Amino acid sequence: MNDARSVNPKELVAASLKRERARAGLSLTELARRAGIGKSTLSQLESGEGNPSVETLWALSTALGVQFSALLDSPTPTVEVIRFGEGPVIPAADADYSATLLSTASPGSRRDMYVIRAEPGKPRVSAPHARGILEHVVISCGRARLGPSDAPEVLSAGDYISYPGDVEHVFDALEPGTVAVMLSEAF
Repeated sequence: MNDARSVNPKELVAASLKRERARAGLSLTELARRAGIGKSTLSQLESGEGNPSVETLWALSTALGVQFSALLDSPTPTVEVIRFGEGPVIPAADADYSATLLSTASPGSRRDMYVIRAEPGKPRVSAPHARGILEHVVISCGRARLGPSDAPEVLSAGDYISYPGDVEHVFDALEPGTVAVMLSEAF
């Protein structure tokens, strides 16, 4: 990935403005109005042709609700591939259960995504997480009993469950080679 030192500053600002405007769901006209600048000025900046002043960038960052530095960041990759079986694997201490972190929360969001691989035997019992955590799980293959420890559900391939992660919960593989995708979301 490029960093700010190897990218033309005009190109950096252009890509960042387009990215942040899209994230905010604003039209060119609306962003220009909110920032108090001309639509043609904004259009030139987004095409990499304009010379932005500090004042213009401050006005745009304020109108977009982002930090000034967000308009000078290198664009982040839009595609990331992690092949099954690759990535950092974190095993459970007491169960034949492991989690592979697929995606961490980006700034401003509060979620992480994992691939879970589990085998029948001792269930993985998780202590309550921080208040406001919600877990979403889709079974990819196999079967498992999972959810709050006091009311788990049996799920098969393709089934989805959502439950509070701030209570004790369990993941108990019922078939060899059980695989799931879990999204942990904070509110």
